[in-house]
Amino acid sequence: MRYGLASPLFAGFTVIAAISVPAADAPSARMDPAKGQQIATTVCAACHGADGNSPASVNPILAGQHAAYVGNQLAHFKSGERKNAAMSAMAASLSPDDVGNLAAYFAKQAIKPQSARDKALAQLGEKIYRAGNFASGVPACAACHGPTGAGIAIQYPRLGGQYSDYTALQLKAFRSEERVNTVMNGVAARLSDREIQAVAEYVAGLR
Repeated sequence: MRYGLASPLFAGFTVIAAISVPAADAPSARMDPAKGQQIATTVCAACHGADGNSPASVNPILAGQHAAYVGNQLAHFKSGERKNAAMSAMAASLSPDDVGNLAAYFAKQAIKPQSARDKALAQLGEKIYRAGNFASGVPACAACHGPTGAGIAIQYPRLGGQYSDYTALQLKAFRSEERVNTVMNGVAARLSDREIQAVAEYVAGLR
């Protein structure tokens, strides 16, 4: 039996997810993408690419990501709420305006989406992404991140077209609670290594 987005289990989880993710400080209202570009091309380009299309699969693609979400994560790196030595050091020097400008710049860039490489793995990932896994209590990823992986600003990032390597790393970090988010920790704890790779593979080719 398939459990889609309308099932009571996943509908309930979606409500829990919506109230469990705290609203964080949004980027500064004074957002200037041109100023953000100056920072991106001098500070961020080595890891994320000058236009947010990362040259390395272990670093996230930021192009096309929601401005509020990017700003939110930079604020978390700056405060130490999210742990990453390189990002914490980079974010430490950013002012609230810098954060807003960077977020606005990356949001305006066109993503160069990735593609699924393993068809069988992507098919398993599609089942989990769209319908979850009722047996293990995993909800459909689409319930929060949308059927096309577009996400919702601040709370749920855009996933479609992201590197599978990066997505898998983050799911494992949520599972180990190295990265803390009440909702995602609970979801990832129920995913096997193969399921994590499958979801990551499917998301890479999602449009």
